[in-house]
Amino acid sequence: GQDFVQFVWGGFSVNNATLNRFFSIHMMTLHTHGSSNPLGMSSNADKLPMHPYFLFKDLVTIFVFMAAILLIVFYAPNVLGHSDNYIPANPLSTPASCTWMV
Repeated sequence: GQDFVQFVWGGFSVNNATLNRFFSIHMMTLHTHGSSNPLGMSSNADKLPMHPYFLFKDLVTIFVFMAAILLIVFYAPNVLGHSDNYIPANPLSTPASCTWMV
């Protein structure tokens, strides 16, 4: 009873050793090839190769986002700026938002 529980737990309480043991058992028993396939036969009919399909799809996505970012940066750089940036600085007054921690 208690000796077996301490052996499984790896000590007197549930800790990191317990997590490592259960994770190892989980990986060894559940993640074997075809464990979720009731017939035990592997089928390549549902698989697509990485190179022509997913690589092209990811590259198109990257190019579209880069084009959008470059359009904003080069043709509308002030779109994401704050309107207070266009007020000329007054060297004789301190803004209300500025606090000095001395």
